[in-house]
Amino acid sequence: MLPFRRRTTVAICSLIALATFTLSAKDRPNVILILADDIGFEGLSCYGSASYHTPYLDRMADQGVQFQNAHVLPICTPTRVSLMTGKYNSRNWLAFGILEPNIRHIGHWMTDAGYRTCITGKWQLQSYNPPNFMPEWRDKGQRPEDAGFEDYFLWHTEHTEDKGSRYPDPRIQHNGKYLSNTEGKYGPDLFNNHALEFIEKHKDEPFFIYYPMALPHDPFQAPPHTEDWKVDRFKQDPKYYKDMVEYMDKMVGRVLNKLDELELRENTLVIFLGDNGTPPQVTSKLVDGTVIPGGKAHNNLRGTHVPFIISYPEAQKAGSKHEGLVDCNDVIPTIFEVCGIEPPAGEVFDGESLVEQIQGKPGTHRDWLFFHHDPLPGHGKNRFKLERWAIDRRWKVVESTGELFDIQADPEETTPIDPESSVAARVAYAKLTAVIDSFPTEYTPKPNRID
Repeated sequence: MLPFRRRTTVAICSLIALATFTLSAKDRPNVILILADDIGFEGLSCYGSASYHTPYLDRMADQGVQFQNAHVLPICTPTRVSLMTGKYNSRNWLAFGILEPNIRHIGHWMTDAGYRTCITGKWQLQSYNPPNFMPEWRDKGQRPEDAGFEDYFLWHTEHTEDKGSRYPDPRIQHNGKYLSNTEGKYGPDLFNNHALEFIEKHKDEPFFIYYPMALPHDPFQAPPHTEDWKVDRFKQDPKYYKDMVEYMDKMVGRVLNKLDELELRENTLVIFLGDNGTPPQVTSKLVDGTVIPGGKAHNNLRGTHVPFIISYPEAQKAGSKHEGLVDCNDVIPTIFEVCGIEPPAGEVFDGESLVEQIQGKPGTHRDWLFFHHDPLPGHGKNRFKLERWAIDRRWKVVESTGELFDIQADPEETTPIDPESSVAARVAYAKLTAVIDSFPTEYTPKPNRID
């Protein structure tokens, strides 16, 4: 069997169809996409953290492929919209906490390709604003029942004021009905249990699970394995962030162990990444002594640099560390190639497949990344404005100011560099400015798309 099966066309399912690879159900690879909520690269010990102990993710990295220079947007919804659609936000951004209701994404495409599909964890893409703030955006996003997944088990599926807790006594909706027996239970346990049950139920069929975790986003509350949970499970304190990170690691470990137990690990593509930097209330330390304040919501490396690990034992070069630039838009092309799915007609994808990097082949992936970051409109987001920038391994250009930064020497971007100061600066400035200019400045949805 070839490490990765090449794409082949089988049948046209609709005008915007997916051609799926003609493999038996047991041979088609399974896919589990895990998105952690609020953790920068410094949150995992395999990335050099001295503040957290993450043995399961460390082992996944040792046995898989660890991407050292992976980036996302600085806050939650922008990254999630990009990850699910494979597009920069300049192509589909409407508002914070909103996924365009008619837009198609990974949930639809994997179901169309014949996969059994499940989403378990955090949604928050349907209605974000409270009643007294920009009510025109209430109830304007995509409902989970319209998101293509045959099974959903989610927190924050409707209005913000009705979301309830994601941790102790969680409020969870399962396929249209809220659970009624969650008192004393812990949301991350329930989300994880649901993923494991789905794997068990569909172990003889190709399955796709999107697992947008609740952990380790605030509110910072003690997980069940701590003594503080028994005293006051609703108490909030940033000191619990460490416990939450390590519980997140445990949840990933349970998924990997279930795959091993069912002898599915070899033929399952598992992807783990963070959705933005670590919360600003948290400061972490690396083994080399470097202290890193949480960079969530910052447009610098502390806000965008996240852990990104892929495990696919059937084809990977285990234990490799890839130094090239990658971002969340590379996930969908990677899944399509691994699964032998032809990209849907008429769609634009901004990422590139990471198959060669997983296989350990030499060469660079790409030499720039683009960022279109616009959390507006959205409740509590008034401090933001649209910012667009592009980076390569050394340089960054910011569109609004025209400034050039050497992000290797000056990661906090304190001192702009004159583009004419050297040949390298001049070439980088021209290249990255051209990258920014190549993308639309804003997205105009088709008429009636948010009605």
